[in-house]
Amino acid sequence: MLARSSFRNSKRFFGTRMVPKQTQLFIGGEWVNSANGDTFETINPYTEEPITSVQRASVEDVDRAVDAARNAFDHGPWRRMSGTERGDLLFKLAELIKKNGEELAHLEALDNGKPITLAKIVDVSNSYLTYKYYAGFANKFVGDTISAPGDFHAYTRKEPVGVAAQIIPWNVPMLMQAWKLAPALAAGCTVVMKTAEQTPLSALRVGELIKEAGFPDGVVNILSGFGEDAGAHLVRHPGVDKVAFTGSTEVGLDIMRNSSTSGLKRVTLELGGKSPFIICEDANIEESIQQANFSLFFNSGQVCIAASRLFVHEKIYDEFAEKSAKLASKAVLGNGLDPNTTQGPQISKEQQNKIWGYIQKGKQEGASCLTGGEEYEGKGFFVKPTVFADVQDDMTIAKEEIFGPVMQILKFSDYEDVIKRANNTDYGLGAGVITNDIGRAFHLTNGLRAGTVFVNCYDIFDPTLPFGGYKNSGLGRENGLEGLENYLETKTVIMSRPEGSLP
Repeated sequence: MLARSSFRNSKRFFGTRMVPKQTQLFIGGEWVNSANGDTFETINPYTEEPITSVQRASVEDVDRAVDAARNAFDHGPWRRMSGTERGDLLFKLAELIKKNGEELAHLEALDNGKPITLAKIVDVSNSYLTYKYYAGFANKFVGDTISAPGDFHAYTRKEPVGVAAQIIPWNVPMLMQAWKLAPALAAGCTVVMKTAEQTPLSALRVGELIKEAGFPDGVVNILSGFGEDAGAHLVRHPGVDKVAFTGSTEVGLDIMRNSSTSGLKRVTLELGGKSPFIICEDANIEESIQQANFSLFFNSGQVCIAASRLFVHEKIYDEFAEKSAKLASKAVLGNGLDPNTTQGPQISKEQQNKIWGYIQKGKQEGASCLTGGEEYEGKGFFVKPTVFADVQDDMTIAKEEIFGPVMQILKFSDYEDVIKRANNTDYGLGAGVITNDIGRAFHLTNGLRAGTVFVNCYDIFDPTLPFGGYKNSGLGRENGLEGLENYLETKTVIMSRPEGSLP
């Protein structure tokens, strides 16, 4: 997520109103309206006003998209292409994303509200890297030759799972699209993707680039729609072989219950978190405060792996809490298209109200609010950066995922005890440690039950690094070789050898 951007300065678009080029559904290689003609508005969270109307996928549209993907997988040229040919198309898509990076970053800032500088460095740049990474993998996954007993020759081959249903979230929509599309396409699968209804625009623009790159019709299908109808029907659809979802644990559990009603599907889930970040007494306080601030307030706190439980050693606790509050109060809230903005709005009024409810709960349960904690007055779905000290493990804000700019600072003194406290959660997506003691770093990282542990850093992501969670934070991993294997089946072939032939 922290790759350096190679895209131009954002001032070009500041103060302008960009009109999205594409608002239709992408099915079978064509841009079409929804079957029933329904549309919905996508809202700019800074202005609280509609950006444009987008075609709303219905159950019938899901059927059309799955049929297109099924046909492309079973009968089209896609599966007959070599890995090198599939990789070439992914390379072309990566270069088109780089070429159109300015426009894509603008769409992310407009639709999501995030600062455009962040959209370039995180969403666009890392999407480009992800497509390039899996393009290189497309011709490199292989089976094994096995020494079978008797007069037999045995080997394995890797084959694509089939039609993949992919549902992406609204917090980093373009990057999540890349994390799902790139490995599926490298493996030879076809895809039906449903975007988050809050942020469909960048995914649709990428759909245009997919068509421009020359992917065969039906290989990628993109639907803008809602979870209760389009999403629910997609994950249950009998024509789907695999489901990949990023979002809340609540919805992920529902997908697990309902996705296999028509037959067993392969499922990967990247879900919620309540990640602990342990700041040891030997840590450099100034650097630790910067790391902790970024780990929580990055992307307006709308990050599944956000370090929302800061465990700070009692020897440095008071200084750490005071300076953390001072740093948080310096955030510049504003229009994501303004290059001076450091924190954009939350995604929606609903999310703003939910976070405000947690802030009130923190106060009611006795946590000390050091900064923020007041409702934002004015337009835009903003939440002021809020820092709570004197937080106890049994407080609501220390247990539940807030998904917003609310920092909770807890005190600890014993390292064995803090490992137990850090692990005392239903989640296990991420964790962090800051220490100069290498032995302590190993001890803590080995004891923490989380899919990713950052040491003396946080929020460092790359397509080479597997990402996913323990416990209720998900199933499977995205990125790296593990991300590719989600979309592959292993077939074992045993052949009888001619009598007298060499083994």
